[in-house]
Amino acid sequence: MEAGQRLPARTFRVTRADLVHYAGASGDFNPIHWNERTARAVGLPGVIAHGMLTMALAGRAVTEWAGAPDAVLDLGVRFTRPVPVPDDDAGTEVEVSAVVAAVADGRAELELTATCWGEKVLGKARAVVRV
Repeated sequence: MEAGQRLPARTFRVTRADLVHYAGASGDFNPIHWNERTARAVGLPGVIAHGMLTMALAGRAVTEWAGAPDAVLDLGVRFTRPVPVPDDDAGTEVEVSAVVAAVADGRAELELTATCWGEKVLGKARAVVRV
């Protein structure tokens, strides 16, 4: 990795079934992640993905770019927009891309971008990986 390098974007599909699996694994059964009426009642566009699931997808991309899970030294994001997940077989897509901001002392700092339907869903997203 070298400063300024753009890493290949990774696209992840998220379906309502994925939300059910994630809820079971995480214990987060908030109805905004599975009930359309509840989600809309609180002002959301519909059922949304768990924020930590979205962050995990970014982490998965970083792990692939770094080459191994133990090469990821730090990962941080802010949640800026929800990821709506339609009630169909297609679901939605989250695209994660990165630019290498700096490389020094065997580490690379990555500036991440995560989007869904053309909107940034994570802000101040960054990672540090061992190179």
